[in-house]
Amino acid sequence: MEVLCVGDLFLSSKEFRETLEKEMGEDFGPIREVSWAGERAEDQHHLQQIMEVDGPEAVPTPDEIGEAVGDAEVIAVHFAPIPEAVLTAGPNLKAVIVARAGTENVNIEAASARGIAVVQLVGRNAPAVAEQAIALMLAETRDIARVDRGIRAGGWPKEFPQTPYDLYGCTVGLIGFGQVARQLAPRISGFNVKLLVHDPYVDAETIESYGAEKVDDIDQIFRESDFVSLHARLTDETRRFIGREHFEMMKPTAYFINNARSRMVRYDDLYEVLKEGRIAGAALDVHDDEPLRAGNPWLELENVTLTPHIAGSTTSTWENSVRMVAEAIHEYADTGRCENTVNSEALEGAS
Repeated sequence: MEVLCVGDLFLSSKEFRETLEKEMGEDFGPIREVSWAGERAEDQHHLQQIMEVDGPEAVPTPDEIGEAVGDAEVIAVHFAPIPEAVLTAGPNLKAVIVARAGTENVNIEAASARGIAVVQLVGRNAPAVAEQAIALMLAETRDIARVDRGIRAGGWPKEFPQTPYDLYGCTVGLIGFGQVARQLAPRISGFNVKLLVHDPYVDAETIESYGAEKVDDIDQIFRESDFVSLHARLTDETRRFIGREHFEMMKPTAYFINNARSRMVRYDDLYEVLKEGRIAGAALDVHDDEPLRAGNPWLELENVTLTPHIAGSTTSTWENSVRMVAEAIHEYADTGRCENTVNSEALEGAS
């Protein structure tokens, strides 16, 4: 089976290839490499953000990838765009395996029309994102970033608009109970929190097995929680589904945490609520415009902690990514299919 490993400035093609060789053995292959052209990781991340909204046809087609496809049966890829032109360039192509849960960088409709499976990785960065959520909670309520900025500016800040309080014993509300939230639940249990979960697609028994309480009404999450942490998937159903009407239900001492996807939240509403001081604060790892440029109004707010979409960026995440890609390729080589195929129904309908 011929595999093309498509690297970028976050995950190199060499990392894909070496892990695949370890998983499959020296007799597997051929395994070829190509890198998405670019000099700055920031630029590639910006293009990925465009694809998250508008898909891979909205960014320049990487000719270097299309020219490298050749006779490959499988493409292993991370952030690089896989538009229709790349898919068309591979007459033998059977699967595109994406080293993340998001598959926005692949033209799934075009892949389905050609009988090409598009495979995602589920949970590869869940532990890292879960721990970042806790870090953001602590950073906000204990003013970590504000104190650091104050000291570096020559001050010794002791007083803040909101009163710091312990995470221990608080009520934490989770919206969504997928891989990240299931990693978060046992980690945050040491703080003896009351854990509320809203997820209409997960049964109460499963949620309770993690020491949490299932809440059917999302409004209850906002009304009762000291921290509301978003962990849903971005879908047509969840796009911009959280707005001012929810934030106004929150306690004035409560915090909103988002290291999932920005486009599930009406950020203009959140900005206004924070500017008004209606809630204590927010911590955001994801943003509608990445990177935030000078003059962005979010940079003017003192009651928000901002991080540059790094929740999943740890050594273990990158190791998990290439390992899980290799395992998926192994599964495909053995069975002709992969469990986490996102367009399986379309492929079955076409067969």
